[in-house]
Amino acid sequence: MLSAVKKFGNSAGILIPKPLLAEIGAKAGDSVELKVEGGRLVIEPVIRPARAGWAEDSQRLAREQDDGLVWPEFGNSEDETLTW
Repeated sequence: MLSAVKKFGNSAGILIPKPLLAEIGAKAGDSVELKVEGGRLVIEPVIRPARAGWAEDSQRLAREQDDGLVWPEFGNSEDETLTW
């Protein structure tokens, strides 16, 4: 499949067709690793572990006192009749 290198400001880019991205398990907006191997440009998706960075983000939110409930606690009308 042919493509062209196009100028984007001070950089250059290549449009990658969706089927090729799907073949490596990536989609628009994903992070990718670029490297050169044997004179070829290799593009690999960056696989991050689930919940990576959550601990740091929660600590930052607490430090900034931005850790309040987004949805306030609210009960259901039947809560008082429930037996556990």
